[in-house]
Amino acid sequence: MDDSSGLKHKELEFTLAAVSQLSSSSLSSSSSSSSSVIARFSADSGVAELRFHRDSEFIDGFNVDIGTSQLFKLGPVQSLCVSESSGASKEKSYSRAVTIQFRNEDESRDFHSAFEQWQKDVIQAGIHLPNGAIAASKSKFDYKIEPSSAKMYFHYYGQLLHQQNMLQDYVRTGTYYAAVIENRVDFTGRVVVDVGAGSGILSLFAAQAGAKHVYAVEASEMAEYARKLIAGNPALAQRITVIKGKVEEVELAEKADILISEPMGTLLVNERMLESYIIARDRFLVPNGKMFPSIGRIHMAPFSDEYLFVEIANKALFWQQQNYYGVDLTPLYGSAFQGYFSQ
Repeated sequence: MDDSSGLKHKELEFTLAAVSQLSSSSLSSSSSSSSSVIARFSADSGVAELRFHRDSEFIDGFNVDIGTSQLFKLGPVQSLCVSESSGASKEKSYSRAVTIQFRNEDESRDFHSAFEQWQKDVIQAGIHLPNGAIAASKSKFDYKIEPSSAKMYFHYYGQLLHQQNMLQDYVRTGTYYAAVIENRVDFTGRVVVDVGAGSGILSLFAAQAGAKHVYAVEASEMAEYARKLIAGNPALAQRITVIKGKVEEVELAEKADILISEPMGTLLVNERMLESYIIARDRFLVPNGKMFPSIGRIHMAPFSDEYLFVEIANKALFWQQQNYYGVDLTPLYGSAFQGYFSQ
């Protein structure tokens, strides 16, 4: 194997019950054939691939680029592998899907574990990632968020104005401060990761509580401001490292004993920060590590507000004009009314 690929695994093989392309009959006989189908993980020329063989011969057209594919479990012994299109379109699409039938559940589980491990090796292929370095391959963040939405999101949180708004929410900030300082026994001498650190305020709180070291991970330009703020507090700065990047992509030098973050959006789940928080847990937190916060609750109740109703309804009055430069706008009034209340 080419050592430059950085893929540590040797070729790995699995015997399958059957394999076929979705919406294709080209391998319809494979499930009834007496000869077995072999799935082989390999990294020829530094490219990690999943290739299928029968009677020791490669089945043309079925090879899968592990770095640009995803594997889904359809049932206890059946899975679907979809390959990303290599076309010029910016929209992510999948050009081919292969269904895989396993002989039993144990082999299915082992195959999925191998696929995940090979994908991790693809991300880190050929690179010793220093603390804070970012892998070049697509991360879970790239799969869940449109690039344009991510750009707007990080631009928003990269401005001091919005950080100030959050810092001036004294109920929010004071509650976090109390949670950290009053639980300093959990922080003293421990490694902490601040997920979406923003201005770095929670990292500073953790350092105040006696953390051994804090990794402040922030993907927006606010990371530069966080460095300045932390450097301006030298008694704490020596125990805080600011890392600019997404938690889905950065690599850290060590595991964390504690995760701290402010991941709550509107109705808890808006902005999808909770997903990144969970990914950070899976990537960085030691077994039995602690998370601040660790529980979220959503409380909802119906209510009626006559004044708010009138305020919103009045916005649609513009469309009740029957002579707007000689044009009757009323045909659109109903749509405008519904539009305002749909917000």
